[in-house]
Amino acid sequence: MQIDIIETTGLGDRSYLVSDSGVGVVVDPQRDIDRVLALAEKRAVRIALVLETHLHNDYLTGGLELSGQVGADYVVPAGDSVAYKRVPAADGDVLEAGPMRLRVLHTPGHTHHHVSYVLTDADAGGDVQAVFTGGSMLYGSTGRTDLVGPEHTDELTHAQYHSVRRLADELPAGTPVFPTHGFGSFCSATPTSGDSSTVGEQVTVNPALTQDERSFVNELIAGLTAIPAWYGRMSPGNAAGPAPVDLSMPRLVDPEELAGRLAAGEWVIDLRTRTAFAAGHLPGALNFELAIANFVTYVGWLIPWGAPITLIGENEEQVADARRELVRIGIDRLAGAAVGSPDQLSTGQELAAYPVSDFAGLAAAMDTDPDLVVLDARRDDERAGGGVQGSLHIPIHDLPGRLDEVPDGDVWVYCGSGYRASIAASMLARAGGRPVLVNGGYGDPDTGAAAAGLHTDSVSR
Repeated sequence: MQIDIIETTGLGDRSYLVSDSGVGVVVDPQRDIDRVLALAEKRAVRIALVLETHLHNDYLTGGLELSGQVGADYVVPAGDSVAYKRVPAADGDVLEAGPMRLRVLHTPGHTHHHVSYVLTDADAGGDVQAVFTGGSMLYGSTGRTDLVGPEHTDELTHAQYHSVRRLADELPAGTPVFPTHGFGSFCSATPTSGDSSTVGEQVTVNPALTQDERSFVNELIAGLTAIPAWYGRMSPGNAAGPAPVDLSMPRLVDPEELAGRLAAGEWVIDLRTRTAFAAGHLPGALNFELAIANFVTYVGWLIPWGAPITLIGENEEQVADARRELVRIGIDRLAGAAVGSPDQLSTGQELAAYPVSDFAGLAAAMDTDPDLVVLDARRDDERAGGGVQGSLHIPIHDLPGRLDEVPDGDVWVYCGSGYRASIAASMLARAGGRPVLVNGGYGDPDTGAAAAGLHTDSVSR
């Protein structure tokens, strides 16, 4: 029996292909199912079952299309109301695929109807081989419990505590745990740790298993962070059934058409690195660096849903990679794409640029000008741990609606790594501001804010 992990680092999620005796089972597939089909072909297996642990809030599933293409049964939790034919998974059900048996455990918390699947091997005396926990038991954490709605958060947090304890009580300590979320996903209640684990290990490190119920509930709810704006569209989309995926190349636009879109204030996304963008870019373009795992999260979070998006890539492969990322959250209709360098795509206008520095440079600038404007683009939970004294705090996901709060003149922008700061800097530049990008990790021990003497715990939220 083989378990293959299919990573989707851009969303912090994993899907799985379980193979045995020429038969395959897929768990929580992403929408770009070509990866699953290629892996199944490599393993020479026929996919017999496609399983969902829950209606996902952070991506559109590929399960419906995959099951239809390969003729597999599509298994969705019984309590979820969906608009398509499925096999309902209820607590205690046992699903069969070759020698594989998958027992359904109702593990509410991340959602009301969330289930986990316990994998056993009929050829090995029914021994437990693994458990697929979706958004229930994660590595050193659990799935967040506020995505269904704030009125359900307390109830679901208590349910999550008992679900994780049920898994620990009913499964052998050596059972490998395979969660869907927890590798950078905003579906995690708190940061996770590690790339693999067992039930026994989780007993010693998971808050749901090391704390009493009240402490767990209070700590989890207190630690919940902002929810990406596009999350609210994913579960309804998964219940309705996502349309077949389209990974084709967007229509290419020429420099004149691109210039018209920029002049009209449309969302034109430059996919290059933040330093390359800062050194020279088309005026009005925004920088969402594709090479960083958070690309799709922040495009989906910041750009109004349904707004026309044009991509600028250095080559067609870069554009294709961005399109793949975007379809995972339902951004299917791109207005087009342009390929080439800013010089090649310019229609004769001068390129825009802004300076790049680091925290040491920021410290030197603040020594020279105590009234220097500094913008902190981190989330509220990050800001709670301190920041640069005197900095203006506007989380990146709030910035589009609060640009008028940023003073005129030079504005030094920082975040936790430089990625969100680069987005913020490009937004300020598009609005006519004069940003300076602080490119570096806030908490880096050698080059971060504290190392430069800028960190203070007593910063305003």
